Amino acid sequence: MTSIALDRVLADLGQPIPDRPEYRCTEPLDLFTRPDGEELSTQVAPGRQLWFRQLSADLAARLDAGTGANPGASGDFNQGAIEVVLCEDDYAAWLPMASLAHLAPAIGPYRAPIVSRSAIVDRIPQAIAFAQAAMAVPHCYLWGGTIAPDYDCSGLIQAAFMSVGIWLPRNSYQQQEFTEPVELENLQPGDLLFFGMPTKTNHVALYLGKTIGQHCYLHSSGYEQGRGRIAVDFLSDQGDRVAQAYFSQYKGAGRIHSSYQPSLKG
Repeated sequence: MTSIALDRVLADLGQPIPDRPEYRCTEPLDLFTRPDGEELSTQVAPGRQLWFRQLSADLAARLDAGTGANPGASGDFNQGAIEVVLCEDDYAAWLPMASLAHLAPAIGPYRAPIVSRSAIVDRIPQAIAFAQAAMAVPHCYLWGGTIAPDYDCSGLIQAAFMSVGIWLPRNSYQQQEFTEPVELENLQPGDLLFFGMPTKTNHVALYLGKTIGQHCYLHSSGYEQGRGRIAVDFLSDQGDRVAQAYFSQYKGAGRIHSSYQPSLKG
């Protein structure tokens, strides 16, 4: 998180969630969809906090003492994975036990920022600038990517708004559920566009505004249907195969009215 984003978070803090040991990431971490670590689910930037679904007394003592799972540790502390939940977005995934060495006890429980719609509007230009800067450096599409330089679609959106102190849910369908629906003719820069199959949203883009009379958006798209990188496209059936494919799968748009507030469930 940038110093600007951190300052904004500290300025508008919500209430902490009590009675749940939390740990701070000291290095970038990869989390996985399954315990076998075969599929990247998301990434965790240094400074983010997490908690464990099930935390044994032995492991808690090691973590609190700073002797979690060191590279030379014996026993089960370097084997397999353990399920964790990220504090900022309630996202659950599997952390390799070997990565426990990169956790430290959090200074205090996570406190979610409270951000008004007017404050969000003020920060949208910087969020767009973040996404445009990410497009300008060498990168590629990465399923599960949320840390520069390589992102997936929702990871880029989450990172862009996180950079200005606004938290969104992790996945595209969750981001759609979190936003307020907005009609195409009422779109504003910073709104989110959603795409996918009739049964589920699976892609998200950042709306930039109109260019030569057409709706323009920025997104990180995959290799099979998209460009394998971050790019700008038009919401139109008159473009190339990528633009046409996403136009045919357009499901609607959403407007961000708040920063995500974590669940109180432990």
